[in-house]
Amino acid sequence: MSSCPDFLIKTISSSIESYNRTRKPEATARLLEFDEKHGFFKVEFTGSFCLTCGLRDWLEDLAYILRSEGVDAVLEDHVEKDEFKIIGLFKIKGLMNNGC
Repeated sequence: MSSCPDFLIKTISSSIESYNRTRKPEATARLLEFDEKHGFFKVEFTGSFCLTCGLRDWLEDLAYILRSEGVDAVLEDHVEKDEFKIIGLFKIKGLMNNGC
């Protein structure tokens, strides 16, 4: 996918930290998997936000944070595991502003 796996994993991790700082305790994100070869990563979202309307917005907020950090990623799919846990599947489209 990219010649910058270190940049990608660091940016994804720091974006998740930023997400958690501004959305806890309603929502907490945790990186589950990073597939650099195929350009995907999975994030587990937990919290009471799962019970609200606008569910997809809570997940897509992470993609907006990533874009502000130079990674163009989109939410491809999500799976509701239970009433307080959702797994989001994100696709990395590319790096912005010469990313790494």
